[in-house]
Formats: sequence, structure tokens, C-alpha cells
Amino acid sequence: MATPFHLKLTADFFDASGRTKYADIGLSVLAAAPHIRHTAFAEHRPEIAPEQLAGTHGVIVLTPKITAHSVSQAHDLLAVGRFGVGYDSVDVKACTAADVAVCITTGAVDRPVAEATVGWMIALTHHMRTKDRLVRTGEWDVRSRYMGGELRDRTLGLIGFGGIARAVLRLLENWGMKPPLVFDPFIDDATATKAGARKVSLDELLRTADFVSIHCPLTEQTRGLIGAPQLALMRPTAFLLNTARGGIVDEAALYDALKAGRLAGAALDCFAQEPVLTPPRLAELDNVLFAPHCIAWTNELFRDIGRTACQSMIDLSLGKRPSGVINPEVLARPSFQEKWLRLCGPHQ
Repeated sequence: MATPFHLKLTADFFDASGRTKYADIGLSVLAAAPHIRHTAFAEHRPEIAPEQLAGTHGVIVLTPKITAHSVSQAHDLLAVGRFGVGYDSVDVKACTAADVAVCITTGAVDRPVAEATVGWMIALTHHMRTKDRLVRTGEWDVRSRYMGGELRDRTLGLIGFGGIARAVLRLLENWGMKPPLVFDPFIDDATATKAGARKVSLDELLRTADFVSIHCPLTEQTRGLIGAPQLALMRPTAFLLNTARGGIVDEAALYDALKAGRLAGAALDCFAQEPVLTPPRLAELDNVLFAPHCIAWTNELFRDIGRTACQSMIDLSLGKRPSGVINPEVLARPSFQEKWLRLCGPHQ
């Protein structure tokens, strides 16, 4: 019989009555693992406190940060499961030092983010926001000022070529677009070619692409990656989309480029400072689309992310290597192995 495993979920998954805010967060997977006892944090905090993790073997996190302080007393904590693929809110080095594995839900977000990206591409090039406003304000007769354009014969440039970017390409296979461009220092030319794309420098991508779509993580190398010099390389007819992380794009520089007509439009799902509780300056502009870091949120997305996160915890509890570990070196640490054996028994 498996050793009892205490799993906690952060409080922001639940409403004041303790019910989940979402239709399905994948908890049904746990039915096949009766040794796992799952509970919710009693309260939501922007940063997880050490006492919230007391007696916890695994935690699935929606929005709170995991800092060095969070895991400073993580004597029984084996894993942090991020509900998604971004992990800039987690101090990974501190987790490794505290013998805590950090898991993300690789693959679970690919399709919904890709769909949202393509939807935004169409919405931008067809001026959907503006055309909606023309009807709402009785400006029918000015419609000829807003001729749109098709995706056909246009070039997509992808910054970052992980699962989401590749899913975007699969969705666009039959849209008649030109061969896509990819900038990603972590792939080789052959990988891009196999996917039907061409690997180029960032400058070439920015100069050439009609749509520049960002799909890389926020790291010290990508923070401020798209600033005024990079935006100046883009065509005035081009569009910028960011469904990755705020901080990659300099929002002040983007405002200046859009305001001056040096860029056709933009779509932003994420911002340098979140949550955005007052309208940003970019909201003055009609050629910008926004979402509060949820453009890809669907019932299917939350279900699939939850199932993946829960399965990682089940595997860990059974002594199996979980999927999506971004600090795999922690698994080989003798101190982690000792903790794992103490809490979960012999490995399989």
C-alpha cells in the first residue's frame, strides 16, 4: 500500500465557499490514487509562506510566487507543480537548494495558446475591434477606411520554438502563408527545417515578418528582448503578439511605436506588472488588443493542465520520476533522494 501523500492546492483555485472557480482542474485523476490526500490553502497570499507548506509533500500553484523564503522550512516538501508552463514566479535555484523539484505541465497548454494566437492574428489584420465599434457607435458609413488583410501570403515570425509555437504552425498549415521564420538560440537549423520553418537571427525576423509572435520564457536573457531598437526594425504594416510573459516587451517603447504609426498593431496577454488594475497607456490606442493574462483560458486547458499536474504528483508519490521537471538535477541529490525515500518509500 502506498504511503499517504499530502497534496495542497493554492487558495486561488477556489471561491469563498471552497468550491473550485473552474469547471474542471483535473482533480478526477486523483481518484485512482487514494493515498493522496488533497486540501486547499486556507487563504490566498501573493507569496507562499513557509507555514502554508507545513506537512505538505506536494503543492500545485496557480498564481502565488515561490521564493527562497517560501521553501526555507520545506523539510517534507518534495515538489512544486506550476499550473502551466511559465515558471518565472518560482525561485528555481532556491527550490533546488531546498531539495524541491519544480514541475511544469509541458504540452498541456500548446493547443489553446496556439488557437488564441491565430485568433488574435485574424482579429488584428481584419480590424475586428474597430469594426465592432463602428456598429456600436453608428459609424457604418466609414467602414471603407478599415480594409483588412488576409493571412494568405504573409510571413509569421516566431520568437521561441517550443511546443506552443509548433502548435501555431500546425494550425496554420493550410492558410497559404509564406514559410515561417523562427528565432530560438536553443534549436538548430535542422529542427526548424523539419517543422517547415527557417531559423534566422532576431533582426532578420523582425525586418521580415508580418506577424511577430512571442513564445519564449521570461529569463534574464529575454527580459527587455523587444525594445525600441527592435521595434524600429519591424515593418509599419507588421503586428506584434505577446502571449508569453510581460517584461519581454518594453511596453513604453511599444506605445511610442504604435502611436507614431511605425507599427500596425499589437496584442498583449501579459504585462511587466500584473495584475493591471488601472487602464495602461496602451489602452488609448484602437489598434491594440488585450487580455488579463487569460487569452487561452478554456475549460479544456484547465482540465488538461490539472490532469498533468496531478499525475506528476501521483508519479512522485509512487517513487516514479515525474514529467515536466525543470530542475532535474535535484532528483539526483542524495539529500533529495533521502527525503523522497523517507516520505514515499522505495522508488520504482
